[in-house]
Amino acid sequence: MHTPDGILMYPVAHIRSDFPTKFGIPKQSGLSQALEARVVFCPEYRSADAVRGLEEFSHIWLLWQFSAAVREGETFSPTVRPPRLGGNKRMGVFATRSPNRPNPIGLSAVRLEKISFDEKLGAVLEVSGIDMMNGTSIYDIKPYLSFADSYPHAVCGFAAEKFGEKATVEIPESIADTLDAETLLQLKKILEEDPRPHYQNDPDRVYGFTFKDMQIRFCAAENRIKVLSAVRIS
Repeated sequence: MHTPDGILMYPVAHIRSDFPTKFGIPKQSGLSQALEARVVFCPEYRSADAVRGLEEFSHIWLLWQFSAAVREGETFSPTVRPPRLGGNKRMGVFATRSPNRPNPIGLSAVRLEKISFDEKLGAVLEVSGIDMMNGTSIYDIKPYLSFADSYPHAVCGFAAEKFGEKATVEIPESIADTLDAETLLQLKKILEEDPRPHYQNDPDRVYGFTFKDMQIRFCAAENRIKVLSAVRIS
């Protein structure tokens, strides 16, 4: 990735997650702790020495690229329409976490479950609470420091509105019975965060996204979501 001042940045790793597309992914890291992924290092960074001591930390920061939001040739827009505000009110881009920004850089705090070692891949970071699409480029990894990185009484501005409110999820027994316990829990956690844009509330609209090897379809009305199908992709 080239930065405006000419600095060239190279990925150090890539995410391996169950989301091949961006729709359905939690809007922030840590919202769905049941969602797990692997951080696989690029060949030149697969030295065990590079992660020595990292196992002592419970959480890490991942600096990554919004690969699906890269738009070549577009001019800078100082404002964006945050979905949390209904998609019809503009805010300064630097007052939001929108992927549509001058440099498509994301920052996520995730839980480090463990570090495993693969004969071919070297050290692999097993993480949870992810909000990244499969294949996302990771540009840096840093340990999370609770004494420096956490501000419990911080003011969250317009983002505080309805923060933490979960949707009620209905998964019919006929569909639930086809899923293993882990996948069922993960799917419920994804839908509790309501992947729809905040400005969409059409009860007749059918939404869909791909998770693992399944195409999930659902409908929603107000704060209730009903799964219509979970079809495995051949």
